[in-house]
Amino acid sequence: MKFTFSKYQIFVVALLAFIQFTVVLDFMILSPLGVQVMDQLKISTTKFGLVVSAYAFSAGISGILAAGFADRFDRKKMLLFFYTGFVLGTVLCGIAPNYEFLLFARIVTGLFGGVIASISFAIIADLFPMEARGRVMGLVMTAFAASQVFGLPIGVFFSNLWGWQSPFWMIAIISGLVGVAALIKLEPIVSHLSERTENRAIKHLATTAGNSNYLPGFLATMLLATGGYMLMPFGSAFSVHNLGITLEDLPLVYFVTGVVSMAAGPLIGRAADKFGKYPVFLISSLIACGILFYYTAMGITPLWFVILINSALFVVITGRVISAQALNSAMPELRDRGAYMAISSSLQQLSGGIASYAAGLIVVQTPSGYIQGYPNLGYVVVVAILITVAIMYKVNEYVSSKHPAPAKSESDAALASET
Repeated sequence: MKFTFSKYQIFVVALLAFIQFTVVLDFMILSPLGVQVMDQLKISTTKFGLVVSAYAFSAGISGILAAGFADRFDRKKMLLFFYTGFVLGTVLCGIAPNYEFLLFARIVTGLFGGVIASISFAIIADLFPMEARGRVMGLVMTAFAASQVFGLPIGVFFSNLWGWQSPFWMIAIISGLVGVAALIKLEPIVSHLSERTENRAIKHLATTAGNSNYLPGFLATMLLATGGYMLMPFGSAFSVHNLGITLEDLPLVYFVTGVVSMAAGPLIGRAADKFGKYPVFLISSLIACGILFYYTAMGITPLWFVILINSALFVVITGRVISAQALNSAMPELRDRGAYMAISSSLQQLSGGIASYAAGLIVVQTPSGYIQGYPNLGYVVVVAILITVAIMYKVNEYVSSKHPAPAKSESDAALASET
């Protein structure tokens, strides 16, 4: 039977998509601003990599701290608490006068923002059945693409006019409006409270983290973040100084890439529900490997081809994330769902922080601005992708044992026998 969304469920999907839009944009905006930030604050690629990874490390720590409590409270209250702190951290980024203050602001933002995705995914798993989660994830994950279509070009435009801090004010204002909508319209989400869980937060955390059935999901989530955290921090500098794209053309690259990804996201979600989450993940991963080998070794390139290859890369990355998140959401039991998602998010952020810091050590920006060592990042990311493919196979096996394919109806069986 085909799943039909209610009006309230459509609202929840839209709300979570807007929340993801602001959180993702807050993280991604540093990539196109990297050229300006490194120039105006007079910092090296290593220090800039630390600014990016500071968000991830603090998000990872807060995820671990929040995991023990994640299944003991109304998910709406948890969402609003962390989203409020995220807005505060974003405002601090908007007033940062120097490197040290910006580093502190990113830590604050990460402490709150890093937990929001896990809460959102727990809400999705609570409110939507497995057969519809590909579509839901596809819609929610269009936030990544939308942040490029609307957020990044506008953010870069604002930064060119009023300085690199101005995009953070834009994000804070949008986030405030989204937070008010969540406060007024979102209903309490408490179904998980009916399940018996360990009363002591630390023991609940330890029990969930120590569940051997969940280990493949945790490992896959850690490695899934490697590509983005290694390539994105220096993506704008690579495009400008290695590929020959001007700062004026950079917003166009992000805009077109985002439009393509926005169109692909819902289609990929439907494909994941129809053909299977793992097959979509596998195909997307293999295509991504081929593109990365070529992309990271490119030199001066025409604008149209940079847009084309960026679009192709982001489509397959979107395919990997949507299918992996939909599959991973089915791993935990209801009583562990919030803790599992928080631990997964924490591990993802911590591994991403290590990856982005390592990227700052692997690449070197010469006095002319040219980024040396970028192909080496491509090799590392490809290896991580291939390992993740193997681990996700184990995740798929476990999920399939928990959620067997529905039996064919009598009419379907009769039709099959005739053909």
